[in-house]
Amino acid sequence: MSRISGRPALSMQHLYGQGLRVARWREGAPGTPLLFLNGIGADIGAAAPLLAQIDGREVWTLDMPGVGGSPDAILPYAAPTMAAMVMEIAERFGQATLDVAGFSWGGAMAQQVAVQFPSRVRRLVLMATTPTVTAPGIGWAALLDDDMLASGLKLPTATPLGLAYQTMAMAGWTSAAMLPNLKHIPTLILMGERDGVVPACHGQAIADLIDGALFETVPGSHLFPFTHAAKVAARISAFLDRPAAERQAAA
Repeated sequence: MSRISGRPALSMQHLYGQGLRVARWREGAPGTPLLFLNGIGADIGAAAPLLAQIDGREVWTLDMPGVGGSPDAILPYAAPTMAAMVMEIAERFGQATLDVAGFSWGGAMAQQVAVQFPSRVRRLVLMATTPTVTAPGIGWAALLDDDMLASGLKLPTATPLGLAYQTMAMAGWTSAAMLPNLKHIPTLILMGERDGVVPACHGQAIADLIDGALFETVPGSHLFPFTHAAKVAARISAFLDRPAAERQAAA
């Protein structure tokens, strides 16, 4: 039965000794489900205002180890390991093919998922992210983000160990060499006009590497998916619903 309320179904998924809290909106809805991967230290609650407004499909996300309702990881993990765990959860849900969206740190992880499992990703949405994490701790400047201070959003919600392991997972990470291989995956890249954490040029760099990718700047700074949730949800929905033939003609 599909859930049509704004409240997600919560569950704890256990993989290889690690518990991960998962939230699913409109569970069982028809169409391709959307997986959302959040920024560093951000939990399900931070994503809820955005994800609850993406209609017409199941949308799900999870707390990374040491974030929100997920306990700390016993050992550090790498980006490929976490991508594999996320896709194993999708298999448990019976989701052979996904649309994948990611914000900031989660945008890098979304690229990792697409590179690692290209045949299972139908469409890709990248927000406020980069193809190359050049230094540990990217995302910390969000604590001083203009939109965040104005909105009262509280980020991050991670334990010190959770933040450390998330940072380590992406230290030195890059997708640049593999992004040209994603030209068959329709990709939308959204970057904040006033983002001082991950400037728009990072998104343009991704667009330059993925043939046919759509690149747009939108109002707001780094946390625009949360502070401008209604507009961003509408843009994501329009992109995911766009016929493939229309996308090919535009390219």
